[in-house]
Amino acid sequence: MSGLPRILAIMGSGETTPTMARVHRAVLDRLGEKPVPAVVVDTPYGFQENADDITERTLDYFRMSVGAPFAVASFRSADADALARETAVTRIREARLVFAGPGSPSYALRQWSGSEIPRLLARKLEEGGAVTMASAAALTLGRFTIPVYEIYKVGEAPRWLPGLDLLTPLGLPVAVVPHYDNAEGGNHDTRFCYLGERRLRVLEAELPDEVFILGVDGHTALVLDIDAGTASVLGLGTATVRKNGRSKVFPAGSELRIADLIAAAQQTESASVAAAPGVAAAAPVASPIGEPPPRLLREEVAELEHVFNASLKECDAPAAVRAILALEETIQAWAGDTDQSDALATARSTLRGAVVCLGEMAVEGVHDPAELIGPFVDALLAERVRARDGRDWAAADAIRDRLLAAGVELHDTPDGTTWELRPAATVS
Repeated sequence: MSGLPRILAIMGSGETTPTMARVHRAVLDRLGEKPVPAVVVDTPYGFQENADDITERTLDYFRMSVGAPFAVASFRSADADALARETAVTRIREARLVFAGPGSPSYALRQWSGSEIPRLLARKLEEGGAVTMASAAALTLGRFTIPVYEIYKVGEAPRWLPGLDLLTPLGLPVAVVPHYDNAEGGNHDTRFCYLGERRLRVLEAELPDEVFILGVDGHTALVLDIDAGTASVLGLGTATVRKNGRSKVFPAGSELRIADLIAAAQQTESASVAAAPGVAAAAPVASPIGEPPPRLLREEVAELEHVFNASLKECDAPAAVRAILALEETIQAWAGDTDQSDALATARSTLRGAVVCLGEMAVEGVHDPAELIGPFVDALLAERVRARDGRDWAAADAIRDRLLAAGVELHDTPDGTTWELRPAATVS
């Protein structure tokens, strides 16, 4: 690993979505000759029945969206046979980048306990290499870990578990809290990785004096360059230093020193949000030319749905079709998302609804125009009959002429008046 930079990327969520693709590419670009040996560690979700599917989607994401082939360091259980365990350990040891993401932090910690994996992760941050931990895996990084499943899903009392403590050697005695800005609860508080304010306060009171909370929002990364001693906030949200209920927030685009995170924690003990010296809380970083800024899936779907509906209103079928195609491409781009939210299901529902609407529009379009305008022509013919019965020949002729101008040709016969559309007539 000699000569490689030492990088730790902490992602709050969205680790396999378009919002974080540029962060992954930026880390990979710093790790030397390509292809960079990189692995996905599947431990956090190893207990799930759909573990194979999560692995496949993750590998597809890195290959298609990030442009990098990843291997799998499969360590789903500490009870696996010796060959499987040693293969995973060897792949982690030889990789320049190690990635772990969704699942259960408590499960991951149980499986890794007693194995070489915690030591190998620490070694990369000491000697050279990159570690990217997201969602559940990010929770394991600090001195203490929140057992999210047990608290939020099972209803156990809030408590801390011992974490990997990979950040204390960097001067950051923290408990990492991803999904910091989570709002999936709707009418109940699911911020702070589904804890909410009440339970977070309970846990915060149990932390040792030197330990503080390091929060990372969804679709946001806090990238630590250990050699340079710097930290960058990238993505859509913020990173937060919280101590004793007080917080200092660093928005996307902030470039600061790792020491500034420590200073911010110290200052929150005496002042609510005083800025740490040297912190550059900049506006979000501008996207490279030609590359639009990342957005959440729901935002993209809402905009495309608006474009589609406006196109239907204007009877602009090509624009409606383009909106549907763009929506399908958006869903494909987000297909690797391993998050458990319903955003993808909602997007697919929107796509199906748009297809149905377009189908209905097509059915209306293939109707015989004579069927569509028939009731209106018959009403005008009735008025023409009344005009003729009243010997108002001028009115009768005017109705005939207006219909003819619209492409409706009348034929007066002894049995009454018939009509037909001229071949070139169109109905608007």
